Amino acid sequence: MINNDRGQNLINKYVWVIETILRAKKISFEDLNKKWLRDTDISRGVEIPKRTFDNWRYAIADMFGLFIENEQKGKYRYYIMNEEDISRNGLRSWLYNTFCVSNALANSQSIKDRVLLEYVPSGQEYLQTIIEAMKENRMLNITYHSYWKDEENNFDVQPFCVKLFRQRWYLVARSTYTYYYNKGPRIYSLDRIHSLRTTDETFEMPKDWSAKDFFEGCFGIIADQRIEPQTVKLKVSAGQANYIRDLKIHDSQDETERNEEYSIFKYRLRPSYDFIQEILWNGETMEVLEPLSLRKEIAGIISRMNEKYREDK
Repeated sequence: MINNDRGQNLINKYVWVIETILRAKKISFEDLNKKWLRDTDISRGVEIPKRTFDNWRYAIADMFGLFIENEQKGKYRYYIMNEEDISRNGLRSWLYNTFCVSNALANSQSIKDRVLLEYVPSGQEYLQTIIEAMKENRMLNITYHSYWKDEENNFDVQPFCVKLFRQRWYLVARSTYTYYYNKGPRIYSLDRIHSLRTTDETFEMPKDWSAKDFFEGCFGIIADQRIEPQTVKLKVSAGQANYIRDLKIHDSQDETERNEEYSIFKYRLRPSYDFIQEILWNGETMEVLEPLSLRKEIAGIISRMNEKYREDK
């Protein structure tokens, strides 16, 4: 049986090694061990044997896809050959970032009252079951309560993929009901699932379906294929542009103009409901320049909002 405490402790050590090498850019094994011994919370005053470090390197490559290499000359320092992969989207980079946060929190019990977290309302209860069903291409039986219809329904689905967006997990699955089956995969929020179980029935995953293609050009979780991808131009105030520059709204983001007053960002995406909500969330700091149809839609929403808040009503 695997000792979970020992497993978690090893992961913490892997993350420590990665972060230490990243900060140093290049570091010798001797200097790495000095830093290791100074961090008594994780080292317990015991240095890393060279053979153990090599084993950790292989484990890090397997778990996170990060390759720790030696420059083989001079000070024989270690570095991460493909550190740019950490900034890319994908499961491995997400796992690494998640473990980094987890590691930092685990080693911060003395200040736990000074670390405030945001509650994630979905995922914990059903995510593991869904992932196991996806691995084996097994059908799921779910009881689902939609926000749009105040009713509860029980049905079987074929789980295609899962996606995390704005602290919520979503399941993309195909219902076995003929009417919905013919319409293709639908999106279900895990926090609206009241019960879920794996069935004995299996299904064949379509060979021409991919999660990346399904969400191609989408901003968030709405994958409305009826909305064609369009070029969207946003004029953003200089202050707000700093935030958008550091945390992109969409992968296609391209800053085409920048000055002391504003920046213009260009995107190629489907301007669906959740993207419109993102624009409105930014308020007066963001203005839609193109396309005209989206600009008019936003203007209409603002006009109706203004009518609701008129003081002379």
